[in-house]
Amino acid sequence: MKAMVFAAGLGTRLKPLTDTMPKALVPVYGQPLIYHVLSKLCAAGYDDITVNVHHFAEQIKDYLASHDFGADIHISDESAQLLETGGGIKHARPFLEGEPFLVHNVDIISNLDLEWFRSLVRPGALSTLLVSERSTQRYLLFDDDMRLCGWTNLASGETISPYPELCVEECRKYAFGGIHIMSPEIFGVFDEFDCPERFSIIELYLKACLRYNIYGVVCKDLSLVDVGKFDSLPEAERICSTLLR
Repeated sequence: MKAMVFAAGLGTRLKPLTDTMPKALVPVYGQPLIYHVLSKLCAAGYDDITVNVHHFAEQIKDYLASHDFGADIHISDESAQLLETGGGIKHARPFLEGEPFLVHNVDIISNLDLEWFRSLVRPGALSTLLVSERSTQRYLLFDDDMRLCGWTNLASGETISPYPELCVEECRKYAFGGIHIMSPEIFGVFDEFDCPERFSIIELYLKACLRYNIYGVVCKDLSLVDVGKFDSLPEAERICSTLLR
């Protein structure tokens, strides 16, 4: 089974650590972030994994070359230009097309059962997104069938949706968890929407959800942390300590 790990980010909120290393190699509970993500993917049966790289790309390449995770690992090199999430997937197309694949941010640490998540992918879904009731200002919006229909920023009041009559108050609001499973049909959608080399996958979802089924899946007992800032490291350590006992 195929998966992709987003490891190309600059990690600016983790400075000064990321002045000398990529975010993917920031240690949590004695191991780099990418170790925890790759170990989790392999344990769930993913054996064909693509990792995109940009910031301190050679450090990640060297780390992966010196560790055996029991999977075929491909490098999607974005050293020349950081392509954002959608552009990163598009650039990695040669490694990913042909079957459904999971995408996992390298800075997401969670107790999510990936096999359970995979079992909830519906027939005909273009993408299946892990979402949660986490408190934030920015939410994805879903209808009663958990089909994506928009996005909102509660602080600014901004709403993005292909549905002109969308009522935000009537939608279900959930935070995106940085993990999603895509149909290989996504590459045809990139072509259909004439996606540029560099673009956000969430922005594409918010256009494509008018024509395609993009669903959210809520994990009720989810422990998840986005290791984006120093104050998130203790929670990441706590989750890892429970998973690795």
